[in-house]
Amino acid sequence: MIVKICGIQSVETGRMAVEAGADMIGFVFADSRRKVSPEQAARIGKELPAQVKKVGVFVNEPIESLLDIVETAGLDYIQLHGDETPDYVKAINKPVIKAFSVASEDDLKQLADYQCEYYLLDSPAEAYRGGNGTAFDWSLASSEAISREKLFLAGGLHSENVQQAIGEVSPVGVDVSSGVETEGQKDPIKIKQFITAAKRGQ
Repeated sequence: MIVKICGIQSVETGRMAVEAGADMIGFVFADSRRKVSPEQAARIGKELPAQVKKVGVFVNEPIESLLDIVETAGLDYIQLHGDETPDYVKAINKPVIKAFSVASEDDLKQLADYQCEYYLLDSPAEAYRGGNGTAFDWSLASSEAISREKLFLAGGLHSENVQQAIGEVSPVGVDVSSGVETEGQKDPIKIKQFITAAKRGQ
């Protein structure tokens, strides 16, 4: 089970996530209370082991700007949470994780249009695209047409429900941000509990 801890804003939190067993860490470059600069992300990334993949989270970023940020921050993956088109995805020279807000089965039909490394199923957007701490109906993701090897699950996950979510959806990875926070800050105990729960039974 690949575990991504998103919304990392400091070297200390990045190291904490890695020591707890995170496989990926996410830097948010879109409007969010967790937003970081490309330079911040680069500084944090340089302090982490090379095998831990660095993911940049973007929403409708102009392609030229996105590619500049990717270079400056030293990103391994690009996670897109906006209305990016299949052609936009093709223009990126890094592996892409394309996020889709899931409110009904119809929302899953879009996946077939995108050629990307992973598909991330998330809750419908609220104030921000992603990171809202609410779950969607996981049974919607049970379609056999979706390749489990390419599927990440996000939205309202925490240590108490992640095993149930994995059991229902069988994703290759899970992505969490608010579910490992206390009063808006990453909580080392919750990070450890989440990763332990997500990787249980591997």
